[in-house]
Amino acid sequence: MIKETDFLVIGSGIAGLSFALKVADYGKVILISKTTLYESNTKYAQGGIAAVTYEPDNYEKHIKDTLTASDGLCNKEIVEMVVREAPAQIKQLIDWGVNFDQNEKGKYDLGKEGGHSEYRVLHHKDNTGEEIQNSLVNRVKNHKNIEILENHFAVDLITQHHLGKLVKRSHGDTECYGAYVLDLKTDQVNTFLSKITIIATGGTGNLYDTTTNPKIATGDGIALVYRAKGIIENMEFIQFHPTSLYNPGKKPSFLITEALRGFGAILKTKAGKEFMHKYDKRESLAPRDIVARAIDHEMKMSGDDYVHLDCCHLNPEKLKDHFPNIYEKCLSLNIDITKDPIPVIPAAHYMCGGIKVDKNGYSTINRLYAIGEVSSTGLHGANRLASNSLSEAVVYADRAAKDVIKKIAHLEINNNIPEWDAHGTTYPEEMIMITQNYKEMQQIMSNYVGIVRSNLRLERALRRLEIIYTETEKLYEKSILSQKLCELRNLINVGFLIIKMAQNLHESRGLHYSIDYPKKGFVSEF
Repeated sequence: MIKETDFLVIGSGIAGLSFALKVADYGKVILISKTTLYESNTKYAQGGIAAVTYEPDNYEKHIKDTLTASDGLCNKEIVEMVVREAPAQIKQLIDWGVNFDQNEKGKYDLGKEGGHSEYRVLHHKDNTGEEIQNSLVNRVKNHKNIEILENHFAVDLITQHHLGKLVKRSHGDTECYGAYVLDLKTDQVNTFLSKITIIATGGTGNLYDTTTNPKIATGDGIALVYRAKGIIENMEFIQFHPTSLYNPGKKPSFLITEALRGFGAILKTKAGKEFMHKYDKRESLAPRDIVARAIDHEMKMSGDDYVHLDCCHLNPEKLKDHFPNIYEKCLSLNIDITKDPIPVIPAAHYMCGGIKVDKNGYSTINRLYAIGEVSSTGLHGANRLASNSLSEAVVYADRAAKDVIKKIAHLEINNNIPEWDAHGTTYPEEMIMITQNYKEMQQIMSNYVGIVRSNLRLERALRRLEIIYTETEKLYEKSILSQKLCELRNLINVGFLIIKMAQNLHESRGLHYSIDYPKKGFVSEF
């Protein structure tokens, strides 16, 4: 089957949904999600969305905080742009029906998180992402120009390669004509042709054994663009959230928002001793890379499986009012956060690098945009400032929408694309080959390419991942496609990129901490 559209949006988080709403009056939109529209990384964002709202905060302070957190690696021009444009885009979210908490005076109740010098995080209790997701989904479902296709999985981007032409990463003339998309209900791969394609597929958390990301966060967009010969950069900078709930065997790990530390919670060892003062003068409100490494170090020194986040000294009623979901979740595990410390561990949380894009979200492949966590905009550098990601997503959705609206009338659909060829493929005889390789890949990345790395660990990871890569590619070539197989293949691609870029970065910087390189060097691109 062949379907045609003006805009093909792959991904249904805050970036993809916002973009779809902004362009739907200018052409037909097909929005595909590999699960339901309600399931995305956005949904699990507890803390909030950062923007300058009231004095004494100002743009200069937000810009400075972002630059500091990035360890000097972000693009100052991009930082200034996002910080200055974020308030207007948040107003748009409010106009679309998103509710942010207000205080008794009717002003927004702003939170403060690690790395922020002022209170600037707008939030809805401790489920801000879910509030945003639900509001945007409701509007998307009611727009006549948006066709929603749930349970559809993008397998490959369509370029000149599918017309028998040579495509190279260095050429700069590659064009995207749409995507081959697997219908997960029929197992059929259909051809989607578009004038403009948007990658908004979110992150890569399931590359690791412990992650706050939902199981759908499998690096699909990055792998798609890498195979299509687009440029990927800064993949070594994986942000581990310092505080996920220690609950062995439960996936995804339940996020304990950084806003709780902004509210006054204190990190302590299992023995009850504070430790963050040894690592940073900001203590529990230091940026995430510092806090995650500190927790990792304390756990290794003590041999404990977790540390504690202590809220017992805080006002119990205000604590329950501000963080109702955390309170209920912990209570379900017999932890009363007003009386008991919360056991926490770091977990893979956010990808700071990704698909290289310009200030409008335009990738190095023509007719292809990337927005949200899947992209590398220059905002985050070597470490993301807390709650900047949702701001980035709505700003870039807006800029990408404005850019494509100017172009769409001059573009045509390429109708010469061949349909997907599944000739000679069969269903895999044993699913264990996929599930076992998936587990091994997660263990390799967690053990060797985690919070603290070394040259030896990276070399071992690469050798072991190459074995899994070879086995998976052979299986892919002869198999009828499945979601699990495609996700495994994508994650292996992403893992390879992370390892290679980490090997090329001869320094410790931001989220990439190597025991072999104490000094700063250069930025990697692959």
